[in-house]
Formats: sequence, structure tokens, C-alpha cells
Amino acid sequence: MSPIAIVLIFLLVALVLFASEKIPVDVVGIILVVGLVLTGVLTAQQGVAGFGDDIIVTIAGLFVLTGGLVKTGLVDLIGRRLYGIAGDNEMFLTGLIMIVAAFSAAVLKNTTTTAMFVPVVIGLANRAKIPPSKLLMPLAFGAILGGSCTLIGTSTNLAVSGAYQRYGYEPFSMFELTPVGIITVVFGLIYMVFIGRKFLPSVGGESSFTEKYAIREYISEVLVLPDSHFVGKTIAEADLNSLFDLNVIGIIRNDEDEVAPGPDKKIAANDLLIVEGEIANILRIKEDVSVKIKADFVLNDDMLEKGYVELFEVLVLRDSRLVGQTLNTLNFRQIYDLTVLAISRPGETFYNKLSDIQLKFGDVLLVQGNRKEIEPFVVDREMLLLEDVSASSVRVKKRKWAIAAFALFLALSLSKIVTGYEIPLAMAVLLGVLLLLATKTIRYPELYSLIDFRLLVLIACMMSFGVAMENTGTDQFLAGLIETNFGGFGGTAVLAGFFILTVVLTQPMSNQAAALVVLPVAIKTALALGLNPRTFAIGITYAASFSFITPLEPACVLVYTPGGYKFMDFVKIGSILTVVVFIVSIILVPIFWRL
Repeated sequence: MSPIAIVLIFLLVALVLFASEKIPVDVVGIILVVGLVLTGVLTAQQGVAGFGDDIIVTIAGLFVLTGGLVKTGLVDLIGRRLYGIAGDNEMFLTGLIMIVAAFSAAVLKNTTTTAMFVPVVIGLANRAKIPPSKLLMPLAFGAILGGSCTLIGTSTNLAVSGAYQRYGYEPFSMFELTPVGIITVVFGLIYMVFIGRKFLPSVGGESSFTEKYAIREYISEVLVLPDSHFVGKTIAEADLNSLFDLNVIGIIRNDEDEVAPGPDKKIAANDLLIVEGEIANILRIKEDVSVKIKADFVLNDDMLEKGYVELFEVLVLRDSRLVGQTLNTLNFRQIYDLTVLAISRPGETFYNKLSDIQLKFGDVLLVQGNRKEIEPFVVDREMLLLEDVSASSVRVKKRKWAIAAFALFLALSLSKIVTGYEIPLAMAVLLGVLLLLATKTIRYPELYSLIDFRLLVLIACMMSFGVAMENTGTDQFLAGLIETNFGGFGGTAVLAGFFILTVVLTQPMSNQAAALVVLPVAIKTALALGLNPRTFAIGITYAASFSFITPLEPACVLVYTPGGYKFMDFVKIGSILTVVVFIVSIILVPIFWRL
């Protein structure tokens, strides 16, 4: 079998694996490299060469710099000012959220910005009495648009710049993407404020959690009769979970209620047990003559909250160790003394057998307990609390150092323009990281937890895959096919074709993977047609960043469940926005980067 055929087979396998998401993207990258080395397409040294590229160090350092801004609550500070400016005006609030999200994403990356602003925007929606669904999608779209404005706005920009540099060209400068990025933001903003906003569903905004989750139908009150065999037993010994598949989430005794009682709490005669479960299982309790269901029971949030025990919502984040686990395997209730009352994900909400449900990225959990118990999850970026972040987890006093470290990085990265002496980007970012560590804005034990190693592995492996395409002539082969079939339509048409191909691939694949797969073919095609390869690299960068059509983009996943959206909401609103940014990009990219 020819080397080109081997590389094309691996490319096809990679596309299928990326799209299926059955295997993590970084593991797919490793499989590609191992396969190429074992088949003799690459040497072992070529297979791991990508891990030694300075772009890997640069991206890792930028994750830490961004972490410094997040840890010091800079985004929260901005968010709390929004309501004072916009008030209850939905159109004004939508535009302002998108502008602030775009500006923040240009510095913090779009996914980080969205994660930080979700609780802030939900709080704004509650204060303005606007359904959160009217504001959360504009937040995600604004962050995605803003990420296209700078080199560090998305990991995709950095990945393409690093891969492009490997071909012997100058990497993208910090603000090279800014002019077209800003214009695209403006057009996207106009569309969302005046057109897209009208298609947004009106979901959410219920006055209480019991209304939002409709758990009144799933929670009832059971009276323990004096001669009941449950009297004197602890909740654990009574084991209503095994007998009736019900959870005891409260006890009312002598008109005094205890919320979220522990398993060692003893049941007394005439206790009223607040139980949670399916209606059928609640009715089954009638079979036990020693207890009876209280018919006039009316549930509200106050009955589930008292003292330090509250109801709150948390969202499972992408790289959380909770993903793929169940509450049972995590021993969640016993270890953290927290009760999960419901699990919500797009299109469905679970109330029963919650301990056996595998958690996914984007799941929203309705939790009962002391919110201090959830703070370790929030601080470690395992979960996102869907309300304003507690000031106790924010290092406000270190904010000036986080800003100073980022400013140092920007100043050093622009040193060639000012002084004529170029400081490598990797060194500039490392100096900023050292400043964060020296001032304890970032503590050493949390340093490596801020870095997305999955992305670094993916980029390094795809760089090696690019070497395989180049060494075997696969990129030239594919470029030749495109040149033969589409070259006659002109350079702009070919650029548009690569733009559309990249957008299509980003729907099932990660943005970075899609861009890195298309880039080598685009560069060879540009050279074969006598066109500027940088124009194509820039076009692919924008195309990979603009992922609006489905909620599979991480920034969109973060607002999917909290906003109560349906899949088609993104298709309907995001498709038109994609057409808008496509037109703007195809017109402007060849102007700023001559074909």
C-alpha cells in the first residue's frame, strides 16, 4: 500500500473518531501518531517532534495567564456593572452582554468567558425579569465572535498559528486578526440584536426551583403513625429507598422542620417525612398501613431550605472528573452531605434513580445542602454554580497582579514593533507566568490544573500528522484534486470552499482538529494556484472559530441546558449568523490579506 493511501486511511479514521466522540480527541491524536510510526510513514522522532514545539509552551502559559484573570474575579466585576447600565431593557441588555463577552473573550478565550458569565447573566435575567433563554445564547455567540479578534481569543487561533509557522511562515501576530474580527463582531451583534433575538425562545425565569423543575409532583409528605414499625429506626435503617424507591429529604416534627436529615436521624411517632420519588412509588406507600400520605401537602422552596441548607443549581464542566461518573460511584451524598433532587440535560429532566445516571458535560444538577460543600468543586473547575460567584473564592486583592502579568506579556509580545528587538512569544508568556507565581496570584499547587493538556496533546499530534501529509505528498495530492476541479472558479471561490469545508467539519469535530486537518491541504492548494497561503490560513482560522450552527461548541454547551434551548434553536438562529460571518469574512479576508 502506498504511503499516500495509508495517510488518507488514517485521515478518514481520524475524522470518524473525532465525529463520534467515543474516544477523547487527544487519544485519537495519539492513535494517529502511533499508527503512522508503526506503518513506517513517520520515524519515532518525527512522531513526537510536535511536543517540543514552542507553541505548546506558549499555549500552556496562556492558559495560566487567563487563569490569573479568572481567579481574581475580573469578569465578575465587569458583569455586575451591566445591570446598572442596561436596566430592564432587553434589547440594550442583549447588545451590552454581547459586547462585553466579545471584549472579554478576546483576552480570556471564548469558553472561559462563557463559563464565567453564565451565572452573572442568569442573575441579570432574574433582576430584569427576562427569561434567561433571551440572554444566554447571545452571551455564547458574543464570546465566540470575540474570540476571533486576537491570537489568544481561542485555542484554535493559537493552534493554526503554530501549525502555520511549521511550514516556514511567520506566525500570526497578537492583533493581526483584530480588524476583520471587530467588523465581524459588529455585523454579528447587529444580526443578533435586531433579528436573531426575535427567534430566541422564552424559557425559564420561574420564580422558584420547585416550579422550574416541576418537582411538586414528585415530592410528598408521609405521616408516620404511632404504631409504625419505622418508629425508633434511623433513616438508614428504615431504608425507604430500597422498599419504595423514595428518598427522605426532610422531617417535620412538632411543627419544626429539619431539611436534609442525615442517615443517622431517628424517626419518631407522628413525624412528617418529606419524600422524593415517582408518583407511582409515592402511592405505593399506601400499602404500608403504618404510614399514610398527607393529602393537602403543598411544596415550596422554603420547605426544602432552612438555615445553612439551600437549593441551588450547578453545571458540570467539560473536563470535570464527574463526567462519566454516577452519583453512586462518587458516593456523592455521603462524602459531600449534598442531595441531588434532579438532573437536567437538553430535552429531559431526571427525578428518579439519580444515583445511577452517568453525568455528562453540560448537565445541570438541582442540589440541596450547604453551598459551602460545593465550593471545592467550583474552585477546582469541576462545576459551575449558576449564580453570582461567592467572593470567598475570588482573590480580589491579587487582581492588579493578574492584570500586570497579562500586560507584561502583551508588552513583550509587541517588543519588536516598539524596540525592533523580538522577544519570543514563549518567553514573553513564561515571564508573565513567573510574575503570577511570584505574587501568589496563582498558587503553585493549582498551576498545572489550569492547563488544558488535552488540547496540547491534540495540537502536537496533529502537527506530526501534518508532517506525514507533507512527507508522503498527501497534501499535494489533495491540493491537486482541488486545483483541477475548482481552480477555474478563481481564488475567492476556492477560499470560500475551504471556509465552508472547515465550518462543516467543526460541527462533528473539535474546532482545533478541523482546522489542523484542513490547513495543510489549503496551504498546498494556495501554492499550486499561485495564491497567498496566509490568506487561506487566516480564512480557515476564522471559519474554525465561527461554530454557531449546533450546540456542540463548548461555549454553546455551557448555555444549552441553563437556557432551556432545543437543538433546533441553535440551527435556526446560528445558521443565519454563520451566513452573515461567512459573507463578511469572504469579502474582507482577501482585502486585508491579498490573494
